[in-house]
Amino acid sequence: MQQEKGMTIKEFLKTQQISKAALADIKFKGGKILVNEKEENVRYTLKEGDQLVVSFPPELPSSGLIPEQILLNIVFEDEYLLIVQKEYGMNTIPSREHPSGSLANALVGYYQKQGIEATTHIVTRLDRDTSGLVLIAKHRHIHHLLSEQQKGGDVKRKYLAFAEGQISPLAATINEPIGRCSDSIIKREVRKDGQSAITQYRVLAQDKHLSLVELSLETGRTHQIRVHLAYQGHPLLGDDLYGGKRDWINRQALHCFYLKFTHPVTKQSITFTVDLPDDMKRLEQKLKKSEESI
Repeated sequence: MQQEKGMTIKEFLKTQQISKAALADIKFKGGKILVNEKEENVRYTLKEGDQLVVSFPPELPSSGLIPEQILLNIVFEDEYLLIVQKEYGMNTIPSREHPSGSLANALVGYYQKQGIEATTHIVTRLDRDTSGLVLIAKHRHIHHLLSEQQKGGDVKRKYLAFAEGQISPLAATINEPIGRCSDSIIKREVRKDGQSAITQYRVLAQDKHLSLVELSLETGRTHQIRVHLAYQGHPLLGDDLYGGKRDWINRQALHCFYLKFTHPVTKQSITFTVDLPDDMKRLEQKLKKSEESI
């Protein structure tokens, strides 16, 4: 450890973005700090040639999170993280209305089956009826590192959506603040006293009834895409909460198809893309046929 010699372990771990909370867990909940296979505390001063190993304590899911054996569509997995393609109709975490069947329930069931000592650390959440890629950390420290990336805008996601009508202009940035509706705990709206919300979009295809849109977010407000497109007069198909019709699809036609981030351990740039689910593929085919007939 030539570059780190003269630093205390505490100083070095700070450069590795290990939080104070993680250090407290290591100290009080069963973790270990080993230097040359001997246990040391964080005041130890590192010398050239030292081998430092930090072991985090095992994690247990909360007693209220029931493990469930639900098949997961795992796109990528290593010892640090998971990427899952979530189906629509599944909550990311349990709610009062849907206390079971969530992605979190499925994850603790999967961890239990695989003998993985971890609880759920979901980095990127999706609404119940939004499908697509979800990034999950297996450990608290990895969650912390990915969350820091997310705060810095370095976790990139792109979505595909089907919106009502012809959208004009074909590409633009929607910059309108979003807040909770005064008469609802669920619904959001564009309002002056809301939080900053920025959505970029471009239309990929359209006819007089329907637009296929690619979107990316600069902010992460609840229901942001749904609210912004409805505000523009083009609600998502199937999104009856914000005025979308359910003639062609029975949920909001929104899918997270693209995910890019830097692996927190290997430091490699990772990109994943997935296809549209079947219900949205049918809309795509409908749009193609309509375009061909014009």
